[in-house]
Amino acid sequence: MPVRTWGGKRGREKSPLQKIRNRAVFGGSLWSFDRRLQKDASVLLKYFDYKGGIFMNQCYGCNTCQSADKPLESYIRSLPMQTSHHRVEDQSVKCGFGLQGVCCRLCSNGPCRITPDAGRGICGATADVIVARNFLRAVASGSGCYIHVVENTALNLKNTALAKGVIKGEKALAHLCELFGIEQGDKYENALAVAQKVLDDLYKPEYQKMELVEKLAYAPRYKKWQELNILPGGSNAEIVKGVVKCSTNLNSDPVDMLLTCLKLGISTGLYGLTLTNLLNDVMLGEPEIRPAPVGLGVIDPDYINIMITGHQHSTFSYLQDRLIEPDVVEKAKAAGAKGFKLVGCTCVGQDLQLRGAHYTEVFDGHAGNNYTSEAVLATGGIDAVLSEFNCTLPGIEPICDELKIKQICLDDVAKKANAEYRPFVFETRKEDSDAIIDAIIEAYKARRGVVPLNLLPGHGNKNTITGVSEVSLKQFLGGNWKPLIDLIVAGDIKGVAGVVGCSNLTFGGHDVLTVELTKELIKRDIIVLSAGCSSGGLENCGLMTPEAAELAGPKLKAVCKKLGIPPVLNFGPCLAIGRLEIVATELAQAIGVDLPQLPLVLSAPQWLEEQALADGAFGLALGLPLHLGEPPFITGSKLVTKVLTEDMKSLTGGQVVIDPDGQSAAERLEKIILEKRAGLNI
Repeated sequence: MPVRTWGGKRGREKSPLQKIRNRAVFGGSLWSFDRRLQKDASVLLKYFDYKGGIFMNQCYGCNTCQSADKPLESYIRSLPMQTSHHRVEDQSVKCGFGLQGVCCRLCSNGPCRITPDAGRGICGATADVIVARNFLRAVASGSGCYIHVVENTALNLKNTALAKGVIKGEKALAHLCELFGIEQGDKYENALAVAQKVLDDLYKPEYQKMELVEKLAYAPRYKKWQELNILPGGSNAEIVKGVVKCSTNLNSDPVDMLLTCLKLGISTGLYGLTLTNLLNDVMLGEPEIRPAPVGLGVIDPDYINIMITGHQHSTFSYLQDRLIEPDVVEKAKAAGAKGFKLVGCTCVGQDLQLRGAHYTEVFDGHAGNNYTSEAVLATGGIDAVLSEFNCTLPGIEPICDELKIKQICLDDVAKKANAEYRPFVFETRKEDSDAIIDAIIEAYKARRGVVPLNLLPGHGNKNTITGVSEVSLKQFLGGNWKPLIDLIVAGDIKGVAGVVGCSNLTFGGHDVLTVELTKELIKRDIIVLSAGCSSGGLENCGLMTPEAAELAGPKLKAVCKKLGIPPVLNFGPCLAIGRLEIVATELAQAIGVDLPQLPLVLSAPQWLEEQALADGAFGLALGLPLHLGEPPFITGSKLVTKVLTEDMKSLTGGQVVIDPDGQSAAERLEKIILEKRAGLNI
């Protein structure tokens, strides 16, 4: 099959190693590319008409990317509107300098681009400096996203405690009190104390170490981080310092910048991931294992449907509960609907699905991940979008305009140009929720009967196993990890792979590599734990149903059938990567080893954004092997590439493994697992 090389030309199929090396070839002439664009512009106009703020593609599906979800791919190809899946072809020619991370545009002397003939920027920065600087800036930005989420979550718990609001997870609260050393008071005093301890750490200056790190971290890891001098100070201040380090004519030590990435990874993982989950468990209820419907088929047109996107579940939990109160249901019925339903999309939908046992009356199910959201809207069955964080694609804006879908944003970090901004304010949550409900009802009345429905009722499945967490999984196993450890020791489960993170439209197409890799892993008797938008693709493709056991290797298949579980366990949103860390830590504690010794690997096969890089930095700090389908934008630096893929093993025990092929990546991860098993004499 022909593949695109660095110059946009077509050539013979390349081996995985050659594909990686291609990323280190310098980009071709941008001038010739610009001229070609000018020439092609008149041709493109023959195929596109601009109507009502949206490109209506007259050949519709002739240029959509592939998807592992074939019914979804066919549906998107049939749409009379442009989506992200259509735009992949238009953006197929990439800048070689950008791919390698060797473009610097920090000052007016630039942009400078490193080439074989120009090895330094005007200021003297080498490829190693520029790449490390760009990488640190991206990790700092990703860390900032997660710390924003945990900060708001802690504030919401604090305000809930002060208002003596609903505490649905009292066991989770007791666990945090024990972990933090908080003496027992009533539940509101305890919740307030927990929230304040988190906030106090977040707001510390950079030179004061966060107190909860030692309480949250596995002791051998904490000792390793001390040795490397990467224990983080206040997380907000660490982000600021990280950004400062990679500004103009400041830090030019690539290794120091990479160590800063690890420091940011620790605060991201323990606070932005782990603590966000645990605080939400207190407010919103703990996950419970259950079967649940997924896919576009969850949309019920008899209801007023609200698609939720983001990562901050606690910002709309009051509204969520309000939607099923009798007076609000009566309003919906007066408008011609049976009531309200929330339709999950992106990570916050996964979080609601995870806790769905507590919200069966209002939650219809999880429809899909970030690059499914446009298709969800295109059904015509969604009446409003409620967004509060990423991954809320800019591409939904013209679709919402075209289909008269009301957009409401609760946090301006995710503000869409045509969305009504209604900031979440705890003190006015009742009045604000009622105003949002009234606005959505008006949108429903204005669009239903006018906008045609284009549903996909058979999409997805009705028995995805969800609600898996570090607590619910241990309870399922009888209250301890011994049954899982025994299965690993016996070889019935060869090892554990965390397939996590984003979905993207490259690396083979929408969820293609994620699904291929996962199938290859379970075929090798490696159980998969998933968290993030990857879960949305895997569940819609049926890999989280009990029937998926048929796709597993003989030993894992037997385990799954005996226990009635799928070979891929759904931990929910990307935030639940923090839950996987808890599982790994508790397994290591039970066995009596450090994390790098476990037969456990991580993969973010279709990583997308800066948050994923911060997640990856956490995984490396934990000392875990981390597979990526494609490298970050670092290959222009031999030093940075070598540190991440080789030298990291001697620092933390972790390493980055790059492989864009599902089968060969699974083989490499299996080899690492076998090496870890040999090290444990099992």
